[in-house]
Amino acid sequence: MKATSAKFSLAEVEKHNSSSDCWVIVRGKVYDVSSWVPRHPGGDVIFVKAGKDCTQLFESYHSLSARKVLEKFYIGDLESSKSVGVHYVDDTEDGKFYHVLKERVEKYMKDNKLDPRWAPAMYIKSAIILAALALGYLGTFFYFQNIMACLLCAVVMGASMAEVGVSIQHDANHGAYHKNRTLNHYMGWLLDVVGASSFMWKQQHVVGHHAYTNLHDHDPDIRVSDADIRRVTTYQPWHTHHRFQQYYLGALYGLLSLKSVLVDDFTALSSGKIGPVSLAKLTMQEMCEFWIGKAIFFSYFVGLPLLASGHGLFRLVTFWVLSQAVTGWMLAFMFQVGRYSTGGIPLACTRTIPAGSGLMKLSAQVAHVTPDVQYIKSDGQGFVNRGWAEVQAATSADFSHGSFFWTHISGGLNYQVVHHLFPGICHVHYPKIAPIVLQTCKEFNVPYVVYPTFLTALEAHFKHLGNVGSGHIVPSLATVG
Repeated sequence: MKATSAKFSLAEVEKHNSSSDCWVIVRGKVYDVSSWVPRHPGGDVIFVKAGKDCTQLFESYHSLSARKVLEKFYIGDLESSKSVGVHYVDDTEDGKFYHVLKERVEKYMKDNKLDPRWAPAMYIKSAIILAALALGYLGTFFYFQNIMACLLCAVVMGASMAEVGVSIQHDANHGAYHKNRTLNHYMGWLLDVVGASSFMWKQQHVVGHHAYTNLHDHDPDIRVSDADIRRVTTYQPWHTHHRFQQYYLGALYGLLSLKSVLVDDFTALSSGKIGPVSLAKLTMQEMCEFWIGKAIFFSYFVGLPLLASGHGLFRLVTFWVLSQAVTGWMLAFMFQVGRYSTGGIPLACTRTIPAGSGLMKLSAQVAHVTPDVQYIKSDGQGFVNRGWAEVQAATSADFSHGSFFWTHISGGLNYQVVHHLFPGICHVHYPKIAPIVLQTCKEFNVPYVVYPTFLTALEAHFKHLGNVGSGHIVPSLATVG
């Protein structure tokens, strides 16, 4: 253990970037958590960002008491806090928004004897999803010869694959599925079994998106510098074809699953990057799981039907494309509407962000609508003059609060704000803690938008695509200083 007065450069910290040699930065302090990795209750989430700044991830995944545990691994300070790139205002100090919110949610969970990573309904739901996936697969390729029955089964199979994504692996790869580390890990690996890579998902979603939600040039879900068929912010280059994106993107969203399985995972592995996110060093286990997952998926999804289904190639291609299109549409709509929706009629919005604050509206608003989802651009030094937790509420939108159906079909993503503030809590608990989040947001004048229905949110999403695609909206260029 080095003396606590030690100073480390960012380059030195970045060398310790593996599961067996894991240093992390939290609020400018350096911690060597290598010895804690095998015992970490949240599993391998602890080293998804090894050697880098983990401030936002640490605060969002841990209780207030976890800070005392972290201090046991303190080895020194970062030479310059500016080197980590992005700086949010600290909203976790006593009396500030995120600190108060976490205190209240933790008290509610304790008083009601609720474990953040334990919910019996989650395991019943998982069994139903996996059973539907197996039955849909068998019905599509082997049991039925009637084309309509096969097509229906292909839809069920595609929907079930999407549910593995939004419900099972989403919680598991956030460390929120179960208290058992091993079970949590392999339920997260189910994403590989249905075609995509859990490792790549964690790098893009956990490391990039959750830490830097809607932050210009940092969130890998919004690659504003890349040429793209879709324009989702006014900071992206505009092209003529964007005028029609609200019409063609609905169909193209159906290709997202195929693109992820066939292109994106391999491109990321080859380049070592996902947008602005540099991939962590894969462990031998992670590398094996990547290739074994791909082998399993292509074997049962493509190889076995070709060899033993009895269907001709044209039918098989139809079943493959249809099932993957259903998966793509469900994933796109579940993950997108809470992210990019603007317009509509929010049920609740506690305040309007003033001009010049650095939180910019994604599109023009219709009459009687308060600003909802925001887009963030830091100043030239990487400072965001808002707390990280406040930004999560400002950049996300919920829909269909109180709906049992939408909570389970979306894997809790109808409580997108709650999820971003508490990603380490199983989504089955979200409806219980959402009122606490809403009340605390009101008290601290933090925006919280809820759309009354999924269709309202979906309509708003396409309205936003039309507005941003028109090319007529000019960004305010306001930054946070």
